[in-house]
Amino acid sequence: MNRRVAVISAHASPLAILGGVDSGGQNVYVAQVARGLAARGYEVDVFTRRDADLVPPVSEWVGGVRIVHVPAGPARHVPKEQLLAYAEEFTGHVVDAARRDGYDLLHANFFISGLAAAEVKRRLGIPFVITFHALGRVRRLHQGADDGFPDERFAIEERLVAEADHIVAECPQDEEDLVRLYNADPAKITIVPCGFDPAEFFPISKPLARSSLGFEPRERIVLQLGRMVPRKGVDTVIRGIARLNRDHGIPSRLVIVGGECEDPDPRATPEIGRLQRIARDEGVIDGVIFTGRRDRPELAKYYSAADVFITTPWYEPFGITPVEAMGCGTPVVGSNVGGIKFTVRDAETGYLVPPNDPGVLAERLAHLYRHPKLLSLFGRQAVHRARDLFTWDRVSEALVGLYEQVLAATRPAATDQPRRLQSVDRSFRSALEALEEGRRALPGPILRGADVLAACLRRGGKILICGNGGSAAQAQHFAAELVGRFEDDSRPPLPVISLTADTAVLTAWSNDRSFSDVFARQVEALGQPGDVVVGISTSGRSPNVVRAFEAANRLGLTRVAILGGDGGALRGRADVALVVPGPATPRIQEIHSVIVHVLCELIEQELSSGGHRRAAEMPLPDLSSMWREPRPMAAEGA
Repeated sequence: MNRRVAVISAHASPLAILGGVDSGGQNVYVAQVARGLAARGYEVDVFTRRDADLVPPVSEWVGGVRIVHVPAGPARHVPKEQLLAYAEEFTGHVVDAARRDGYDLLHANFFISGLAAAEVKRRLGIPFVITFHALGRVRRLHQGADDGFPDERFAIEERLVAEADHIVAECPQDEEDLVRLYNADPAKITIVPCGFDPAEFFPISKPLARSSLGFEPRERIVLQLGRMVPRKGVDTVIRGIARLNRDHGIPSRLVIVGGECEDPDPRATPEIGRLQRIARDEGVIDGVIFTGRRDRPELAKYYSAADVFITTPWYEPFGITPVEAMGCGTPVVGSNVGGIKFTVRDAETGYLVPPNDPGVLAERLAHLYRHPKLLSLFGRQAVHRARDLFTWDRVSEALVGLYEQVLAATRPAATDQPRRLQSVDRSFRSALEALEEGRRALPGPILRGADVLAACLRRGGKILICGNGGSAAQAQHFAAELVGRFEDDSRPPLPVISLTADTAVLTAWSNDRSFSDVFARQVEALGQPGDVVVGISTSGRSPNVVRAFEAANRLGLTRVAILGGDGGALRGRADVALVVPGPATPRIQEIHSVIVHVLCELIEQELSSGGHRRAAEMPLPDLSSMWREPRPMAAEGA
């Protein structure tokens, strides 16, 4: 049985020409999600507001996707800040279509679309998920009086957070903002990032790309590409280029792609006029090229022609352009905000810099230009990261899995055996893909972790392990394998304690004082110099594990973290961090099990080859400075 899904995107049509004030990442997201769902057998209708007289009521699009142009307000472009006036009319048409066509699920994009989805659910009982793409309170925080949306938006978003069957967050910062600013239930949030199409964005020979665009083969070229609006921080890029020239003696050409039309006309795109004035004031107008809007087939050439891609917005819910640039093998220097700090790995695929700081931006660019081998390495690593984590194919697979979870929770179990078998197969394939990613990313950190743990035990120290929920079970499992045996029956028991196993301590301290300190309290009671604390957390953000690591640091204990996603707060507090790539918690937990077994095997091998002495027979050296995990590839001159 084919699923019927309505993708609602009131202001961002997949048919829109990209580059305008209101045409950007959401348009790409809706188009690619619709295509991906259709390729997996879903029947997809995309509902968007009619913004021109000549568009038909329904357009047959690629892959069997239909675009439904909803008559709501004038048939012309209306700024999204003014669309609430037409939300009721838009919603009425969507409700009528849903009643007629019988969708299984709705996927709303942006809060105005969410209003329509919530009303369909109220009247017809059809579940909905929502991707906000941007949150009103976050926007207001950064734009203040320049935010053109009414305060009514905040209450609408609060309602949608409460009524949605599930929320798609595009990055960890998005999830954190939903929980902190809107009191969202974390159990209703799944991180599914945006993506890129490797068939559309791929590395092109730099000389060939430059030749086709009319650029000199050896000149330094920095690229900025995206919508021409103030919050994108293009003025910071221009000032950074000026400082690169003036303060570091490294002249370069800045290419700025974007605008309302192919001609970079300040009358059509006022922001271009403002930026030209800034370039003139900074003395770099001759080194800045404004290309205007460019068609998507040309963008891979621009990305590939550049030495570095720069994106320095004040805030960014996700940001697709950095991922596209990485897919083309171009390092990214981006603002340390929102989705950019999730997609760009600092000192691995580029650099993260503060927004509105042209001085730091210029310093990072100068560093890259002075170390061309590092620039080349970052480019290669950028391609691997983009293809491993951020393809539209992965996004579609994740959304299909989420849809099925929502439908299973809101409707009786179906008896459609083939569809159920597909779900089983999809889960196994997802697990195999996660294992393969772990196999590529984790050997080095696992070996470092095993060496630290084996050295601790060989010298007579002990290991303290902590975690919550599934990670608590994993902590007990890890301890059981080492206290008992993993494969070697002949070795003595090893001094390993799971801090989650003492229910008296856990309940007493959490009831009397604070659950956030239950592990730290045990570390303070049991930890001795030479011991190791192991923290297990799929997110890296568990407060009680973070505090345990802080206590271990104070006592001089070594810290090993087994994490997932971006590693969270624990990554920076660990001497050795084993970080499973990818945002899916079930996959992270599965790889954690594999990591525990591999560590047990390596520890037994180490102790068998090097011998094992009881604690009383061994000195207790200070290991607190050992095994600091280096930030990959960040050395000068690499």
